[in-house]
Amino acid sequence: MYDGWKIIPGLIIFLILLLFPLWNQAFHPGKAGITPNPELTETAKNAEKCIEPKPFMKTQHMKMLDEWRNEVVRDAERYYKSSEGKEYYKSLQITCLECHSNKSKFCDQCHNYMGVDPFCWDCHIEPKENE
Repeated sequence: MYDGWKIIPGLIIFLILLLFPLWNQAFHPGKAGITPNPELTETAKNAEKCIEPKPFMKTQHMKMLDEWRNEVVRDAERYYKSSEGKEYYKSLQITCLECHSNKSKFCDQCHNYMGVDPFCWDCHIEPKENE
């Protein structure tokens, strides 16, 4: 090994750079960012519950909205029956934004935290927010 004196330090530097994120996280856990706390409108606070339970809505709302879009556009199914048996009109702008109209304080907080860019506003008009 003619260039061992170059290769071994190079491998050590490479391993340090490769393992630094893991080492740094091990000694500084939970520093990824502040978990968002979405702000509800007065309408949502007065309603006290969404169309489905909060844990379901936090994890499954995107699938639900995607299913709603497909069912409304392709099958003309306009009503959703919740797990509690209540019927809701399948509409982002009428049903969802009635309570969650503060997009920057409700939707954007979680979407930015999770690093997702939903395509809702490609077709729908963004809600106008009061300052």
